[in-house]
Amino acid sequence: MSKRIYVSIFWVVLGGVLAALGLAGRIEGFWGSMGVALVIIGLLRIVLFIRYQRDEEYREAVDVQNGDERNRFLANKAWAWAGYWLVFLCGVGTIVFKLLGREDLMMFSSGIVCLMLVLYWACYTVLKRKY
Repeated sequence: MSKRIYVSIFWVVLGGVLAALGLAGRIEGFWGSMGVALVIIGLLRIVLFIRYQRDEEYREAVDVQNGDERNRFLANKAWAWAGYWLVFLCGVGTIVFKLLGREDLMMFSSGIVCLMLVLYWACYTVLKRKY
């Protein structure tokens, strides 16, 4: 069996424990809800893994999708656009939150912009050396 199936089983078990503790009132509702989400995601991953193992057409379609250069290009481009939009929206949010007097949200928004710029610089530096 693949490591992925074991990881999915782990998430189902962990999610079940969190959900049970949440229902018993031993932990906050947030963690109980997180447990339910982990169970659902883990079960879906297991179902997809079983389908991948048993259905030849599905396996071929997944392999093509994961290995296709066009899909990789589009995925990388989508990540880049998402990063650009995140920085832009957080920058605008910083100004809007400052004008609204919400210093906490302004600091959070500007912190995200700073973090993204530092991450961009670090990734660029590593990639420049690698390529």
